[in-house]
Amino acid sequence: MTKRFWAEGIRFECQGSGHCCTSRGEYGYVYLTRQDRRRLAEHLDIPAPELMEKHCAVTDGHVHFKNPDKDCAFLEGKRCGIYEARPTQCRTWPFWPENMTPKAWTEEVVASCAGVGKGRVWSAKEIDELVQLGYRSTKK
Repeated sequence: MTKRFWAEGIRFECQGSGHCCTSRGEYGYVYLTRQDRRRLAEHLDIPAPELMEKHCAVTDGHVHFKNPDKDCAFLEGKRCGIYEARPTQCRTWPFWPENMTPKAWTEEVVASCAGVGKGRVWSAKEIDELVQLGYRSTKK
């Protein structure tokens, strides 16, 4: 088995730049699990069907925020306006399955995220759990 580059952990702490909420490109979809939708509807104090109508779309059977080509509708300045209720996909950044190769980590995450190398060290076990959670959040 190949040694994971995060075997000794990774230092990361969100710096609140909002870059991950605006750097959309080909990764524009923010997917929402059923639990994400419940938590967000409760946070916004609206019924789940209203959340779906106002803020969500479905593509290939996956629920996501509308307008994946635009900045997140919940971004307030550079800060997340729904931080406490943010989707799993946002909660697990930058430890997404597609980011966890040395090349993707270096070329995409480190190059664009000011939080890498700052804050506490996330253990390999914590990172593995977040990668798995992120993987499951993109499934139907």
